[in-house]
Amino acid sequence: VQLQASGGGLVQAGGSLRLSCVASGDTFRNGAMAWFRQAPGKEREFVSAYRWRPYYADSVKGRFTISINGAKNTVYLQMNNLKPEDTAVYYCAASNRIILSTMTEGTAYEHWGQGTQVTVSS
Repeated sequence: VQLQASGGGLVQAGGSLRLSCVASGDTFRNGAMAWFRQAPGKEREFVSAYRWRPYYADSVKGRFTISINGAKNTVYLQMNNLKPEDTAVYYCAASNRIILSTMTEGTAYEHWGQGTQVTVSS
């Protein structure tokens, strides 16, 4: 399985970006697809996941929207009202073995994309 993320870029605070992540080699109908991010000097953190319904980190609730296509092989992250603290490399992840209690844990996902840089200027 390969995950290919795209859509990052440079945007001013208050702007929007839409990230996409396409999985090849498998689908995740009963699994989960997710987004994590890692800012310079910080640990990787959970952003959002989708498994039958969306899950969000508190820091992005109301601003980010995760969605998944009907084939369950592409996940999107619509990011609105971006803030400088959203600056990070965003990674998509996927798993067909995940359990609900571990949805926010990076170690629970066995497939990862290469990351896409999101930079929000103030």
